[in-house]
Amino acid sequence: MRDHSEWLALAKDLDLPTQHHIDGRAEGGGQGFPVVSPRDGQVITHVADAGAAEIDLAVAAARRAFDSGPWPRLSPADRGRILLRMAELLEQQREQLALTVTLEMGKPITDAHDIELRAAINTFRWYGQLADKLTDESPHTAPDALALVTREPAGVVGAVVPWNFPLTLASWKVAPALAAGCTVVLKPSESSPLSALLLGQLGTEAGLPPGVLNVVNGDGPTAGQALGLHPGVDVLAFTGSTAVGRHFLRYAADSNLKRVWLELGGKSPNIILPDAPDLERAAATAAWGIFFNQGEMCTAPSRLLVHADIAEQVTEAVVRRARELRVGDPLDPATEMGPLVSSAHLDRVLDHVTTGQAEGARLRVGGEHRENFLQPTVFDQVDPGMRLAREEIFGPVLSVLTFTELDDAVQLANNTEYGLAAGVWTSDLSTAHKVARALRAGTVWVNCYEEGDLTVPFGGMKQSGNGRDKSAHALAKYTELKTTWIQL
Repeated sequence: MRDHSEWLALAKDLDLPTQHHIDGRAEGGGQGFPVVSPRDGQVITHVADAGAAEIDLAVAAARRAFDSGPWPRLSPADRGRILLRMAELLEQQREQLALTVTLEMGKPITDAHDIELRAAINTFRWYGQLADKLTDESPHTAPDALALVTREPAGVVGAVVPWNFPLTLASWKVAPALAAGCTVVLKPSESSPLSALLLGQLGTEAGLPPGVLNVVNGDGPTAGQALGLHPGVDVLAFTGSTAVGRHFLRYAADSNLKRVWLELGGKSPNIILPDAPDLERAAATAAWGIFFNQGEMCTAPSRLLVHADIAEQVTEAVVRRARELRVGDPLDPATEMGPLVSSAHLDRVLDHVTTGQAEGARLRVGGEHRENFLQPTVFDQVDPGMRLAREEIFGPVLSVLTFTELDDAVQLANNTEYGLAAGVWTSDLSTAHKVARALRAGTVWVNCYEEGDLTVPFGGMKQSGNGRDKSAHALAKYTELKTTWIQL
């Protein structure tokens, strides 16, 4: 890993794309909109801004590539080889991509390089290896008939992804869609378009035919809406807020009833029982989980549910870790927590801090900020009815709630409109199974948090969305089942 001065020097000479990537080439010009780095408030560059016309252009390119281009007609093995080549190119450009992610959204460079890029590289590699290993079905029928059930690519996929993990979440959608034989129009967040544009360029360099992967910049109300309403889009995959997810469902209803897959918000509970195998490790993991990536994570364990007998011990350990956490320049490899993505987002998080104090929660640590850098913040004495316990904050703010009975812990955990993730810490195998089954969440971690790999699906229940990213199950979003019945 390079040192701080080396990353600063590389940042000065970084060559960044500024145009859309459509039909295998750069498109669009003009002043566009600024990309502002949260680390210092400086404009990194300006990128082209898509309106309905640019979305039309990108969808038309993807439509041609799907309807008459070679990509859906390539053998799965050939598609897989190109995805593997994309993984190789991501590895080769790892430093540039990590630096771009850090500059555009504030992720510490160590996390961008070691975690974000690792996830993106592994995703393209995994789906590249999976592409030719899928099988169709031939159900047993009557002796005078042959039935075939085949999976066919669904068509043009519109993918809209947020800024908090710009390459990871783009990869989770783009890689399986491409493996299935679909073509893609990717719209990244206007806060983090640069890494996505680089991904589009690398796709073309890897051998994707023109129009197979298009990247358009723009805001949600304009470019996102145009993509959601476009009749040339067959599938829409979105990660972001629950409020915006509702918009995409409306866009589908008002256009061509395209399938919409949503990975939305979370207010994830993390339950620590007195018989946790290691209370210090449980507390350290709880602190890491809420402060990692500045708390800008839909799975962040933002509600810490602790048994009353150990509440003070665990809370003090979390507070101690919060005080030790190194907050600073995200280009410094020693930094553990960088800035929030923007001043506007900081204001939203601070509003929750202020409201929490007004509602009677006790601020144990944090709450102070300098520019976009917010100190890790912990509240205890939080009541389940407070905003701190109900609303997604998407920042480094932890709410500690207590319970005395296991049933109460499960009820508290499920007392939310969200159902994305949860954690439980216990040494009792029976308790672990019972609680995991009772929790209404797409992922439950036992004696750990944020663990897993590409073999397991990821997604939510309730208002945290539908469908699954990762694993072979993700291909269900980008394929259609066709039955062929042959009378013999």
